[in-house]
Amino acid sequence: MLIYKIFRSDEWSELQANSETAGAPIDLEDGYIHFSTATQAQETADKHFAGAENLFVAAIESDAIETDLKWEVSRGGAKFPHLYAMLKLSSVAWCVALPLVEGRHKFPGIMV
Repeated sequence: MLIYKIFRSDEWSELQANSETAGAPIDLEDGYIHFSTATQAQETADKHFAGAENLFVAAIESDAIETDLKWEVSRGGAKFPHLYAMLKLSSVAWCVALPLVEGRHKFPGIMV
């Protein structure tokens, strides 16, 4: 199953340069890297990235990181994937720009 991480431009560049990341400031603060499922991604973008430009969405195959991945109850009682390890660039299946269209982020149709 693919899970998704929204990156700010500098965070995506850092992952590309270093081949791994501990995540965004909120991830460092919480002690794990936040991900969303395809059905959760839009709400995550709306809530935590409203109006932000120059974002990217990366897809990660959950099986590739399953030993350090936990599904934990969060927003609205839904289970969200949280990674308790560094995210390695080699775990990223794909990453594309996440454009802001008429005030809302438009996710690619390839998200399943």
